[in-house]
Amino acid sequence: MSKYEEYEKKMKKLADIGHSIAVLSWDKEVNLPKKGAAYRGQQIATLSGISHELFTDESFGKLLNELSSDPTLDQKAAKNIKVTLKDYKQSTRFDEEFVIRKSNLVSAAYHAWLKAREDNDFASYEEALSNLVAIKREEAEILGYEDHPYDALLDLYEPGLKVKDLDVLFKDVREQLVPFIREISKKNQVQNDFLHLYYNKDKQWDFGIDLLKNMGYDFDSGRQDIAPHPFTITFSAQDVRVTTRIDENDFANMCWSCIHEGGHALYEQGVSAEDYGLPTGSAISLGIHESQSRLWENHVGRSKEYWEFHYPKLQELFPENLSAVSLDEFYKGINRVEPNFIRTEADELHYHFHVMVRYELEKLLISGDLEVKDLKETWNAKYKEYLNVDIPDDLQGILQDVHWGHGSFGYFPTYSLGSFYAAQFFAEAVNQIPNLMTKLSKGDSTELLSWLRTHIHQHGRLYEAAELCERVTGEQLNFKYFMEYARKKYKEIYKFA
Repeated sequence: MSKYEEYEKKMKKLADIGHSIAVLSWDKEVNLPKKGAAYRGQQIATLSGISHELFTDESFGKLLNELSSDPTLDQKAAKNIKVTLKDYKQSTRFDEEFVIRKSNLVSAAYHAWLKAREDNDFASYEEALSNLVAIKREEAEILGYEDHPYDALLDLYEPGLKVKDLDVLFKDVREQLVPFIREISKKNQVQNDFLHLYYNKDKQWDFGIDLLKNMGYDFDSGRQDIAPHPFTITFSAQDVRVTTRIDENDFANMCWSCIHEGGHALYEQGVSAEDYGLPTGSAISLGIHESQSRLWENHVGRSKEYWEFHYPKLQELFPENLSAVSLDEFYKGINRVEPNFIRTEADELHYHFHVMVRYELEKLLISGDLEVKDLKETWNAKYKEYLNVDIPDDLQGILQDVHWGHGSFGYFPTYSLGSFYAAQFFAEAVNQIPNLMTKLSKGDSTELLSWLRTHIHQHGRLYEAAELCERVTGEQLNFKYFMEYARKKYKEIYKFA
């Protein structure tokens, strides 16, 4: 067995453990009975400790260092070693006690969040969240940073991303997107009352399954379930699962969460199954991952062409709600722009205000300039400042997202980053695929999926996010593509002169 084969064997073993943790985590959010929470947390913590111990073993570090100077490795193998060595050096900064302690705190916070949501009471979540924030601050210090402690956590989700980069990006949002939304607010509002009538749960479920199949989601390599907060989880390229939630009085909730999570899942199903456990068999970053979900959700799933094909079937399923609603009215309604409370239900323009709120709060929490006891008040104040809405209760405010209960500080900014990547990627796809929008209007998204598989999915972590963007589009990430897309679409919907 060569040294590289020895490395592959170890990585696949680690992947087996990691994906076993993922199965337990998936079950925790889909099927776990209330009384099972304590032991499930213990089980996940134990496996996390075992995985950490195996990965940080000195002999593995020695192997990685030897392979890092092996000139015979091809491009893919060399990249796998480079990425794994970086991860190894990062992981060896944490001892097993820290890993287990963090896992237990995450489990406790998640279940405290569930209970707080059930009771609509943030106060009952404060202690668990405070403990989690404390260990995330500790984690940032252990990882190290140059400018801001939040940089250390951002790097976990979007390698190389820093506060100084995001501050520039959100400055663009304030200077370009905010004025455009103000212009829209002066126009006559489009109607979407028809989305909030009664939509039978089972019929919604069946329609969502059809949408996933039409996108190319492989149900032989996945499944869909119900969860409090929609998510996608991967156990291998041949077992990628999605979840949705259904509100019988809000059709949009199920529909675009299916398309959104389907976009994530298509990415995971498109990586190399042969590279299971290796960096080249996993996604580059959460920003690129989010680009796939937002591309499908917004550029495809909220386009008029997409609904030229799907809307007649939807009308057949719900004639009492939609028979008198024209395609044009439906298209405008699903793209209605107005401020709201819930991030996952926000229109694609205000969505970035929701992300900006979370970004600013996370920076303050990790730097120690904000404590959890003051978080709710600050959250509500920022929603009033940015979206001019008064938060009515905790459920529609600070308890809406699962991310902090998972310890995922540094995750939220990748949502906006992904939207901006999506606009740039989709503009390039339209340029390269002849008559793409016409094909979508006929229910044919196969060429789009093939294009994404060729240019993005198949590479895994072979390229960094910025490098991939330049390879695909010929330039670095550029906010102008999002604004060009937004202006063209919404000036038509809101009848700008």
